[in-house]
Amino acid sequence: MDQAKGKVCVTGASGFLASWLVKRLLLEGYEVIGTVRDPGLSILLVSFVLVRFGACQYSVSFHVLTGNEKKLAHLWKLEGAKERLRLVKADLMEEGSFDNAIMGCQGVFHTASPVLKPTSNPEEEILRPAIEGTLNVLRSCRKNPSLKRVVLTSSSSTVRIRDDFDPKIPLDESIWTSVELCKRFQVWYALSKTLAEQAAWKFSEENGIDLVTVLPSFLVGPSLPPDLCSTASDVLGLLKGETEKFQWHGQMGYVHIDDVARTHIVVFEHEAAQGRYICSSNVISLEELVSFLSARYPSLPIPKRFEKLNRLHYDFDTSKIQSLGLKFKSLEEMFDDCIASLVEQGYLSTVLP
Repeated sequence: MDQAKGKVCVTGASGFLASWLVKRLLLEGYEVIGTVRDPGLSILLVSFVLVRFGACQYSVSFHVLTGNEKKLAHLWKLEGAKERLRLVKADLMEEGSFDNAIMGCQGVFHTASPVLKPTSNPEEEILRPAIEGTLNVLRSCRKNPSLKRVVLTSSSSTVRIRDDFDPKIPLDESIWTSVELCKRFQVWYALSKTLAEQAAWKFSEENGIDLVTVLPSFLVGPSLPPDLCSTASDVLGLLKGETEKFQWHGQMGYVHIDDVARTHIVVFEHEAAQGRYICSSNVISLEELVSFLSARYPSLPIPKRFEKLNRLHYDFDTSKIQSLGLKFKSLEEMFDDCIASLVEQGYLSTVLP
């Protein structure tokens, strides 16, 4: 990539990862166009107060935030946001919706994905939106003559759901999750991510788009949005003693949110970057995780017992992204930063060492 900073687009800019990516891009000097479902409208109430001191007259204005603006306020607080951030409306399921946001951008970071909710019709409510949403963004990319590269946020779940790998050999980017296995066990998130990434590769190859995909494991770290997403909420629940969500983790990879944001920028800027990039720091069992958390944060009611799951052991080969110079933060840094953020936002009381 050209070293001069240019204009880039981040889809779903108000999300957990996307907000951190926007922060990183602004710090790097990029002009950022962020897409959101509704940028909101500000209401400016002005009242004139006639207070005279000699010949001087003063006026007082009040700025009232709407509901949508409150959800986006954290973005406007970022360093460089007032000068180099613009938020525009776009809808994943509306073809052409991203045209204006993407036109003129050298890079597109597609992080947006449909919100997953319990459903009786996963094909229609989860799989189709994930695939069509990705293709709609790529169709807009195809129309942009300034485009250099698209970086798609996929997931490590597009690699690790198989029943035929050797647990002694770390999984790398050449491996794909089994679609049949996902359907059989109704693992809809992994299936939606797998099918969406495969559709993106097919479309990009047919239309000459330079695509790179990032495959993060479970994200841990500070949440810039004040309303916690499901990932951050699950971590909060575990730290408060809840077992329901983490019960299904078993063996899991974890990664600091800042490492994932930096990975997106590294693979965009590095000319030789190509293909898929697994982004994961530690792969540990649930038993190892709660043992670590209990020892490091003894004042928190970390659960001690979980139902034993019959899951294959696995690890990730992350040499590909590390060859581009990325060094991962430790498990300690992930959870220290995460807990400090949760305390600051009022979700946790002060945590004693």
